Amino acid sequence: MTPDGTGAPGAAPSAAGSAVPAPRPGSTGSGDADAAAATAAAETSGAAKASGTAALAHVRARSTGPLPLGPGEAAPPGMVRLGRGDGTGLALPAWPDGTTPSLLAEYQAAPVAVERSGETRRVLAAALKCCWSDLTADPWPGTPAPVDDVLAAYRALIGRSDDLMRNWAVGALRRLHDSAWLVVADGTVRLGPRCASWPAASHAQLRELVRRLPGPGEEGVPAVLPVAGETGHDAAAGLDLPEGVDDDLLVPFDERRRAEVVAAFMAVEHAAEPVHEARFPALRDPVLRRVLAEMLRRRGRVLVSGRETWTSGYADDVAAEAGTALGEAERAVLVLVLVHSVAIPRAEGLLPADSWLSPFPAQAEELRRHTLLPIGELETALRTLRHAGLVTQVKSGEEAGGYVPGPQFHRLTPAARRRLQEELILAAGPHTPLAAAVRARRR
Repeated sequence: MTPDGTGAPGAAPSAAGSAVPAPRPGSTGSGDADAAAATAAAETSGAAKASGTAALAHVRARSTGPLPLGPGEAAPPGMVRLGRGDGTGLALPAWPDGTTPSLLAEYQAAPVAVERSGETRRVLAAALKCCWSDLTADPWPGTPAPVDDVLAAYRALIGRSDDLMRNWAVGALRRLHDSAWLVVADGTVRLGPRCASWPAASHAQLRELVRRLPGPGEEGVPAVLPVAGETGHDAAAGLDLPEGVDDDLLVPFDERRRAEVVAAFMAVEHAAEPVHEARFPALRDPVLRRVLAEMLRRRGRVLVSGRETWTSGYADDVAAEAGTALGEAERAVLVLVLVHSVAIPRAEGLLPADSWLSPFPAQAEELRRHTLLPIGELETALRTLRHAGLVTQVKSGEEAGGYVPGPQFHRLTPAARRRLQEELILAAGPHTPLAAAVRARRR
C-alpha cells in the first residue's frame, strides 16, 4: 500500500476480487484453472521479488553511494550503468525525464546545504580543469591528476596560497570524495561517478568554464585546448542510460501534468525541508500523488506527510533489509546529540513529544566530556554525521556552538519515529519504568 492508502498502480487484484478463469473448450476446467492460477501466482511473485530487489538497490545507492557491478552485470531497473574498461561498472540512480535537482531553483525550494559550498564548488572546478583533459570527449571518466596539481589549480583560481586556503581545499576534496563526485586515492584525483550524471546538454557550458579556468601555476592565463587522442582516456569506459525511466507511469498524462509529477518527485527527494503542497500541484491531486507514490516505491521510498507539507523517506521494510551505513562511533555520537538536544529538553517540557528538531544544541564540550572516543574519532564521526544530514552544527551566542538533529529527521516515517523514540528511551534511561515497558512490549 502507498502512503495515501491506495493500491499501487498495476498491483495484482486481491483474492477476494479476483475472477476464476473460464475453462477452455474441451478441457475439464479444474486442472487448467489451477495451472493458470499457479502460473499467475508465480509471475506475480517473480515480479514482486524483482521489484523488491530493485528498490533495495536504490536504497543502498542512495545511502552508501554508487553500487559496484560485476563484469557484464546489468544495472538494476531505473539506474544508469557506468562501464569500466575491464567490463565491471557502477550503478547510479537515474532521474525521470532527464531532470536534475537544479529544477528546485525554479520552485524556490532549497536543496540540501553543502558544507563550505564555495570552496567545494571551486575545488570541483579545479579538479575538472585537471582531469577533463580532452574537451572533445565527455567529462567522465577523464584522466587521473596529481592532488598537488588540483591544489595548484585551486590556488591559481582564487589567487591565494596561504595555509588556511589549503586546509579548506583539502577538506573540500574529502567531502567530494565521500559524496562520489571525485575519487581521491594514492595521491591522485579522478572524476567520480556522479560527474557522469551531468546532462549532455550541460557539457557545452562546462567546456566553456574549463576553457576559462587557469591551470596549475598559470595565474589566470586561459588554457590551451589539448589535442584529441593524446590524453589517455579510458576508451572502453561507457555510459548506459536506461530507456524511459518511469515512462509507464507518466505516459498517460499530458506534458503539463507529467512535468508536475516530475517536479514534485525532485522536490520531495532532494529539497532540504518538506515542501508545501500549495507549490506543487501533484502533491494536492490524489491521482498524481498516487503516481508519485509509485515512483517512490520503486526506489524503496515512501511519501511522508506533515501539516500540508510533504517529503520522502525510506520505506520501513526496505530500510530494515538494507541496514545502516553508519559505523559504531557515528551511531554513538548521534545518540549523544539526540540525548542532549532532544531527550533532555523534552523531559523538561521544552519540546513537544513528537519533535525531532531542536533549538537546544548539544555543546561540543559536552560531547567530549560524555564520550570515550578519542577527540580525533569524535571529530571524524561528527563530520560524517554532518555530511549525511543527520546533525547540523549551529552557533550558540558567543560560545563555540553545538549540534542539533539535521534535516534528515524530517524524513522519518511514523514507524521510524516510534522506533527511534523507544531507542532513545532505552539509551537515556535504561533503568526507568518506561524503558522496562519498552523492553516488555518487544518481547
